[in-house]
Formats: sequence, C-alpha cells, structure tokens
Amino acid sequence: MSVLYVLIPLALLLLAGAVWAFFWAVGSGQFDDLDTPAMRVVMDDDTRPDQEDTRD
Repeated sequence: MSVLYVLIPLALLLLAGAVWAFFWAVGSGQFDDLDTPAMRVVMDDDTRPDQEDTRD
C-alpha cells in the first residue's frame, strides 16, 4: 500500500511532462505541416543524380 504513495506522484509527474512536451511541440511548429513529408517520398525529382565515373 505504501508503494502507491510513490507511484501516484510519479505518474502525475510523468503526465505533466507529457503535457508540457505536447504543448512545446505545438508551440514550436512541429505539427504545422503533416502532409508534405509524406508526399515528398512519392514525388519524382526533376534532377538526375550525378553519374559516377567508373573508368580507371
């Protein structure tokens, strides 16, 4: 029973940390653009990578 006196405040501290981290991420713009990074993978690049010279 005495372990609850330790676990409950610890759980509340972890909850407060998670809430703080969420609001920090929202405030710093982490969730501003959720679609572009996913679409960047499927978009075709217009430029070709440089051809490596395989001649010796």
